[in-house]
Amino acid sequence: MIPKSLFGRMILIQTLGLLVAGGVGAAIHSWEVDRVFAQTDAAQAAQRIADTVSLLDTLAPAERRKVVAILNTRRWFASLDPAAAQRTGAGGQRHSALATFEAWVRRALGSRALKVVFADQGATGASYLVQARLTDGHWVTLGYRRSVTSSPDRLFWTWATLAAAILIAALVAVRWVTRPLSILAQAAEDLGRDINRPPLKENGPSEVRHVASAFNNMQSQLVRLLQDRVRIFSAMSHDLKTPVTRLRLRTEMLKDAELKAKFAADLELMETMVNATLDFARGMSDREVFQPVDIMALIESIQADAEEMGQSVAVGGHAVEPYSGKPLALKRCIGNLVDNAVKYGQRAKVMVNDDGRRLQIRVLDAGPGIPKAELEQVFEPFYRLESSRNRESGGTGLGLAIARNIAHLHAGDLTLNNADGGGLEALLTLSRGLSPLVLSTGKNQ
Repeated sequence: MIPKSLFGRMILIQTLGLLVAGGVGAAIHSWEVDRVFAQTDAAQAAQRIADTVSLLDTLAPAERRKVVAILNTRRWFASLDPAAAQRTGAGGQRHSALATFEAWVRRALGSRALKVVFADQGATGASYLVQARLTDGHWVTLGYRRSVTSSPDRLFWTWATLAAAILIAALVAVRWVTRPLSILAQAAEDLGRDINRPPLKENGPSEVRHVASAFNNMQSQLVRLLQDRVRIFSAMSHDLKTPVTRLRLRTEMLKDAELKAKFAADLELMETMVNATLDFARGMSDREVFQPVDIMALIESIQADAEEMGQSVAVGGHAVEPYSGKPLALKRCIGNLVDNAVKYGQRAKVMVNDDGRRLQIRVLDAGPGIPKAELEQVFEPFYRLESSRNRESGGTGLGLAIARNIAHLHAGDLTLNNADGGGLEALLTLSRGLSPLVLSTGKNQ
């Protein structure tokens, strides 16, 4: 299976390439060592045979037998019996090593009559027999066993050691190269949750420093953009207070009660829209600190507030442990969902499901639901359904947008679905996997 991560793929490519190259290199090295050793060993053996034949030439038959007896060792065999080659099982097999050995022997013995045969191939090496005729006409048989320079086991362990060294080097090298990418990816995720996170360190290779610098500049620009947006809406809110106040005073002077009530309602709606827009604009620039939040207590406080206003809100399920988040933001998020459920679905039912890895909060109502084509559109700022064009019933169109922004701030998500039994289900999913940077106690806040 091909790894999905860049780190895994680079490790796979480098490891396979280096292992193949290492294995081929080890095989070539072993073959070359065997070839050189065979040449050297054959030359030395041929010279020793030539020296032995020359020595036996100078000795009487009785002395020859004594010398031949001394020459018999584990690697060497000597006999004055012409039939010795047949008794040792010599055959007529020919191969390159035998040809090499024969060439060296003939070079060392010159024109002397001789025979070079292959005896057998044992576990410890190949045996060769040389039959040479002495000057008095007698024949001497000399045996030589060539040592094995390498074995499959030795080659395997050589290759395995080389492979382990290559793998360790590849792991270190690839990790060193891909680590900046991991840091950049984590920084991008943290930026989505906390625009005021500390900037990246601009160190390492020039390409990495360039990317870190570009990322930090982007973050600075985003911070300035959000701050400018908040300042603009704050200024607008402040500037609108004066004319709204004057309009309230003039409204109080109206004698027509019905007209006076309409003016008052419009002014109230105007203030609500301005405040909602300002809340939305603050969004990600909110500097509230992450801290452990008792989700059940928070939801129960929302339930209590709703019941004081005569609204029907039921709560079920439980959270296994406190959730690390921004308490006021979470209360605003869940509160907006409950308000929508009560406003458009008569009642709200909040269900909590927590498996220790993620926290899910479902808010269900008994309303008519939302057309499937508009389930995603309603999260757009100021978007309202056709049936809610009236501001008095349709609100400002920012509640769901604010709620989803808060969900994203907590590395979560908010979706809407039409329930099978009728009504609308708002599903808030919050991750418990926030990075330590985001969960710090205020350094990055």
